[in-house]
Amino acid sequence: MTDQAVAATGGVRNFYGRQRELKALRADIERTGLDTLAGHKAPRARVLLIAGRPGSGRTALAEELVAHLATAYPDGVFRARLTEPGGGPVPTARAAQGLLRDLGVAEPPGAGEEELTALVREALADRRVVLVLDDSVDAEQVDPLIPDNPDALVVAVAKGPLTGITDVRPCTLGGLDPKSAIEMLTGYTGSVRVTVDPQAAESLVEECGGQPGAVVLAGGWLAAHPKASVADLAKRLRALSGDPLSRAFQLVHESLAQPAARILRYLTLAPLGRADAHTASALAGCSVSAATNALAGFVTLELVTEGADGQYALPGHLVPLLREQLEERDRPAEVQLARARMLERTVRLLQSCRAVTEPEGSAARKKLAGLPRALRFPNAPAAAAWLESRRPVLLASARLAVADGELDTLARRLVAALVRAETAHRGAEAAAPELYGLHALVLDVAERRGLHRERAAALLNLADLDARTGRTEDALTRYRAALDAGRAANDPYATGRAMESVGGSYQELGDWQRAGDWYGRALAQRLARDERADQARLYGRLGAVQTYAGRYGEALRNWRAAAAGYRRLADLPGYARALSEAARVQEYAGRPEESLRTCEEAVEWARRAQDVRLQAALQLRLADTLDRLGDPAAARLHRSAAERLLGSEASACEIRSASVED
Repeated sequence: MTDQAVAATGGVRNFYGRQRELKALRADIERTGLDTLAGHKAPRARVLLIAGRPGSGRTALAEELVAHLATAYPDGVFRARLTEPGGGPVPTARAAQGLLRDLGVAEPPGAGEEELTALVREALADRRVVLVLDDSVDAEQVDPLIPDNPDALVVAVAKGPLTGITDVRPCTLGGLDPKSAIEMLTGYTGSVRVTVDPQAAESLVEECGGQPGAVVLAGGWLAAHPKASVADLAKRLRALSGDPLSRAFQLVHESLAQPAARILRYLTLAPLGRADAHTASALAGCSVSAATNALAGFVTLELVTEGADGQYALPGHLVPLLREQLEERDRPAEVQLARARMLERTVRLLQSCRAVTEPEGSAARKKLAGLPRALRFPNAPAAAAWLESRRPVLLASARLAVADGELDTLARRLVAALVRAETAHRGAEAAAPELYGLHALVLDVAERRGLHRERAAALLNLADLDARTGRTEDALTRYRAALDAGRAANDPYATGRAMESVGGSYQELGDWQRAGDWYGRALAQRLARDERADQARLYGRLGAVQTYAGRYGEALRNWRAAAAGYRRLADLPGYARALSEAARVQEYAGRPEESLRTCEEAVEWARRAQDVRLQAALQLRLADTLDRLGDPAAARLHRSAAERLLGSEASACEIRSASVED
């Protein structure tokens, strides 16, 4: 939990104090808003603001409020954290992406902030939910996420007012009252150590300023030092300088053994402030068992919280204090080496995660067997579960690696390994939103380093995703940039692929002239390189756009060239499809008898290729042609044959929907 106002007793977290604040917040939900006073129904969700310094227990209060409201908002609670562990604001688009994942809403790859936040508001438009926006930086982050639904509730947690959001009254937190603070402390120490010296307990919570974050650290220290007295701790805190939270943290940090303190400081380098034992061991350069023991000790001291997925999180209010210690005590070269170790460990885990999906006996599985046991997954489901639980952290790792600027080789390997693992376990379609962001990271590194080949590849991948989601103009711009990068890299594959894709974009835009021109350029390159499969495909693409443009003579020549190419390649389905398209062009050109003969030939080749679906579709085309030629009896025979091919349950309508190009 980010800002703690709870204490651990027997593994259960209890909430202390803040009853007045809870009552005020619940009353604020029912308060008449400005819109309602004016006679209008509130157009948006009510926003409650809990404001306070880090460590004041603001997040804990928000969670306690949400727990009280569970029955009033039966459609659930959704959460987004709006500040990075390093202190920077989380981009609103990224916060929206996380909410969409939690809501089960598909995210269009490459969607911008406005589209993503609109999808969030749309998903929440008819749900009675609570949306918790933790550690909000400003109103610009919060406002786009507020549902247009007066039956929903937003609970924002911030340092201060969110100027710009109307009708919001902040509930500002100070310290806990002494009674509640002592109760919290007792949850760690037990009642005996407090009752034997109640005055010392009062003095200690006073030294902590009643701040829950400081009281929790003091309680954790006392729990780890059962022979120390409360009075002794109060005396130690009094001797230190600074605000209550920093003094309590300083005391706890200095009480750690040097190796443990180093591990704790290095946890600030972990993406999203979350690390498992593997990450901690890589950062500190120690064994996994040593890291595991250190993390367990940090939990006792309330320096980290342990999640059900085996990951440990640093409380947000401790991260700035730990970063100060890191800068003061650790040399930059050591810190950079720690980052490199962490990224290398992540790369190897991702490679293992993908390799386990390969068949037994494959090169990837043999390489996997040579990895240390700690880096291997027992089976594909275990690897998929790990990837699912670690996805936000892995994506953050990639972003941090690229932003670092000094670890670009590792960053490229990490992104490549993450792309392969995501594709292997989820498929390119399901992973498209994440892949879009990863390809954008590759592009950043390629442009920074002047890597033309990688730049071309990233641009092609991004353009493909743009094209798939209907952003054809954006795709066209990227394909042209990829062509320039491919030429700069002297990469014939990238240039040929880019030229063909530029043609495809113009085809999608209905510009047949430009589409044909670019297909022709791509075809000329393939002819020069004697790439026969690509030649056949491009002859077909030229034939298609010329058909759309009504240039039937040119279209027919290109479809015949495509057919000849497929036949030389012994690609019987390709040959049959090309013949069928030639038959279509002949029909459009007013030559039904020639179309009939060509289509009959195509049916025969589809039969030889054992492509039942294609053969059935061609039989239906034959039937339509025979109808136009005045031979309904023969047409019925071909329709019956098509229905038999696909089985008695397949209707003629279903068969017709099967495109000849499928």
